[in-house]
Amino acid sequence: MTRPGESRGSVGESRDPDGPARSLDEESVRAALAGFEPTSADRAGLSAAAVAITLVIGVRGTISVLITRRAPKLRTHSGQWALPGGRVDAGESVPDAARRELAEELGLELPPSALLGRLDDYPTRSGFVMSPVVLWAGRVGVARPGRAGEAGVTPADGVAVLRPRAAEVAAVYGITAEQLDVEPRFVRIPESESPVIQLPLFGRFVHAPTAAVLHQFREVALYGRATRVAHLEQPVFAWR
Repeated sequence: MTRPGESRGSVGESRDPDGPARSLDEESVRAALAGFEPTSADRAGLSAAAVAITLVIGVRGTISVLITRRAPKLRTHSGQWALPGGRVDAGESVPDAARRELAEELGLELPPSALLGRLDDYPTRSGFVMSPVVLWAGRVGVARPGRAGEAGVTPADGVAVLRPRAAEVAAVYGITAEQLDVEPRFVRIPESESPVIQLPLFGRFVHAPTAAVLHQFREVALYGRATRVAHLEQPVFAWR
């Protein structure tokens, strides 16, 4: 057992967990997740939530993971880094909830066949069990006011177009494999015995729960390591 990222056993039988990172292409990620067994968290007293780790191919052919900055006027967690997601409705599955939230926040509608796999549940300090779902979106452009899309990409080209909902999303970014492949920083706080995870991205730090989910995705998808992250702490400002 390795702390603070707990288990680092290999996923499947053919992957060297200490070998070079693989790419984020659809088949590689699907294979990595097929060999990974996600763990479920105790949901007693917590609400179910789903988040989408969405892989897209940009207009220049680069594969990246979509991440957002939440709108500054939201009632909770305003301005924070986040993956598209939200509460699971009654009678709704976790993958369906993740796809619905992705459509509501970013205007990106994906079929059930977009599902590549799932990661571990992550209990949050704000009262949710977050269940990450990995989705493949393929080629995606970005809509701009007054234009059909970016760099000549239009819906007629057969490319999905992101249309972020301004009331929820301030900005959308793409995390490439190179940006994702970073070592997190772990810090101690007096309010908890567990280490707080901080992920260096875009010249600043992304915090848990988003940082924990992205770190596990990096470990599983790029290295085939079954690293567990549910024990990693959030900063105090994210507890409410």
